[in-house]
Amino acid sequence: MAIFLKDPAARLDYAIDWQAVYLDGQTIVLSQWDVVPDAAGGIIVSDAGHDGGRAVVTLAGGLRGMRYQITNRVTLSDGRSDERSLDVRVEDR
Repeated sequence: MAIFLKDPAARLDYAIDWQAVYLDGQTIVLSQWDVVPDAAGGIIVSDAGHDGGRAVVTLAGGLRGMRYQITNRVTLSDGRSDERSLDVRVEDR
């Protein structure tokens, strides 16, 4: 799994393209994002959404030197659900 680098002052968008994985005619009907660890001063989800095939999250903040797992859980139009995670490390850039 790739590790994405983020500056603590940056507010950046990250996306998971579920169409590229296996949607096969289905669409995303619900998308949730979680951050682990969830700690004071850590990365926060400042915005999130989806276009039916791709889930997007805007991340802000974070503590220098910390590594966060950002997980997207989706429910599809046929009732199936799945999740994918991104690893984000915070450091000065």
